Amino acid sequence: MSFGRNSGYTIGFLGFGQMGSAIAEGLARFCPGVSEGRIRLAAYTPHADRLRESIGVLPVTPCGSAEELAELSDVLLLAVKPYQLEAAASGIRDGLAGKAVLSVVNAVGFEKLREFFGPGVRVQYVMPNTPMRVGAGVALFEQETSLTVEEGAEAEALFSTLGAVLRLPGSQMRAAASLSGCGPAFFFMAAEALGDAGVKNGLKRADAYRLAAAVMTGAGRLLSETGAHPGELKDGVCSPGGTTIRGVASLEQDGFRSAWIHAVDATLGK
Repeated sequence: MSFGRNSGYTIGFLGFGQMGSAIAEGLARFCPGVSEGRIRLAAYTPHADRLRESIGVLPVTPCGSAEELAELSDVLLLAVKPYQLEAAASGIRDGLAGKAVLSVVNAVGFEKLREFFGPGVRVQYVMPNTPMRVGAGVALFEQETSLTVEEGAEAEALFSTLGAVLRLPGSQMRAAASLSGCGPAFFFMAAEALGDAGVKNGLKRADAYRLAAAVMTGAGRLLSETGAHPGELKDGVCSPGGTTIRGVASLEQDGFRSAWIHAVDATLGK
């Protein structure tokens, strides 16, 4: 069994905040099924005016209730806050009987989802990140799932249009989510710091941020496409006695690596 019917299928977004809207925008921009009309998008939140504002020009149909959304959807993408999950699940459980739910609710894995929705609903925990909005995200799929094999493959193919997909055991999801989910904030801070350094040394702020973004994009792509060890790539930029190695030494002196490790530990409550 897969999500689709002969005429395609509808993905319903229950919740349309930062993550839900990022996924919807990414699908609208980068998923051929959406642009071709085979995959339709719908959404519901309790605040109709805010939902319409968030949807904007996206090809998303607003629904008047969670029950209407559950009835319309072939697969539900659950994007509410963790504290809202129990109430959301109880209100639409019956309307989702025999259907699939892809949950992007942070830190709520397969066992808890199955407890909330019961055996009549097939569930999958997915942890995406906000760069999906521009087709450059990461989606972590928990290995434990009650989706059919076909549905699992279809869900991974859907998210692969928005970036990289990685399937992990539940025991590793929390640590991986800290890297991929929280990591963008750390990179934005690094980009802001590089921008400040550029301004301090005479660059216009817009130019400094543009350079920082281009450097991070290019360095990430080089790391991803070459498969080289990051230390090897770093060494390739550092000439003996040169400017870069002096900058590297300064970062080491200021605890650069340990600061990043401590930041990830902090997200895990360590």
